[in-house]
Amino acid sequence: MHVSQGRSGNQERNAALGLALASALAFGGSGVAAKPLIEAGLEPLQVTWLRVMGAALVMLPLAWHHRRLLIRRPALLVGFGLLAVAGVQAFFFAALSRIPVGVALLVEYLAPALVLGWVRFVQRRPVSRAAAVGVVLAVGGLACVVEVWSGLSFDAVGLMLALGAACCQVGYFVLSDHGSDGQDQADPLGVIAYGLLIGAAMLTVVGRPWQMDWSVLTGRADLGGARVPAVLLLAWIVLVATVVAYLTGVLAVRRLSPQVAGVVACLEAVIATVLAWVLLDEHLGAVQVMGGVVVLAGALIAQTSAPKAASAEPVAASAALPDAAVADADRG
Repeated sequence: MHVSQGRSGNQERNAALGLALASALAFGGSGVAAKPLIEAGLEPLQVTWLRVMGAALVMLPLAWHHRRLLIRRPALLVGFGLLAVAGVQAFFFAALSRIPVGVALLVEYLAPALVLGWVRFVQRRPVSRAAAVGVVLAVGGLACVVEVWSGLSFDAVGLMLALGAACCQVGYFVLSDHGSDGQDQADPLGVIAYGLLIGAAMLTVVGRPWQMDWSVLTGRADLGGARVPAVLLLAWIVLVATVVAYLTGVLAVRRLSPQVAGVVACLEAVIATVLAWVLLDEHLGAVQVMGGVVVLAGALIAQTSAPKAASAEPVAASAALPDAAVADADRG
């Protein structure tokens, strides 16, 4: 019986990790497709609006199918749309206007550490040592991947905007998990569909699509020296980097936990860097490679935490942990 339960738990973990990795890969591939569109004449926020609006239209039939969610869980839907969809994008691009990309990425990906703080001090749930160590390694590795030291400059407003993106990303993980709580569980397809619709409405205000040069989408864009139809790049961003990315991401959070899924999501920055190296011929230094290995190590350590479905340990059991272990988790 115990052997069967162990196998079931391993299968659940492997499936959840597969979803988390698929989400990181899908999200990480957005940059290499978006950059050619931006270089072709579109503004970053306009590409973001196209991305979210296109995904919202794709998910529109599912939104209609799950229309009862508007009555049952309106706060969850609005929160997911404003934080997990629109907030992350708007704050991040606003931060890029004031601070280097590497610094903005590093601050945004402090989200896993903030998730640990939320789980430990707000939800008052135990945090595993593996998740805490994984966060420390992931953040340290990301600092190397984005070479944060090459763009060090203090801009209080820019850093606060990047921190806003991190907080919104915390909302993504927490709300993705919150929808699976209790008897009144919200179907993830419905949450994502309405989140995209609400996010698209919000981004319409800041993205100003009426000022967009729509002719860019009828032409071609340069992808690593190859002339690729712009509409094909947009299709990738909408279908893979948004629809597939959000679906697999939310499902992963519900099967793992916000803190573990958050650490695995740090691989997104590593994947984006590697894809930029391969497809856009952007140089990848030895320090960046080492940083990617450290991030991967952090994700591997974090995933040793039991998935939600398999973790039946009561909260009281955490009281048996040594004080030093609890302190380490608190610092994570």
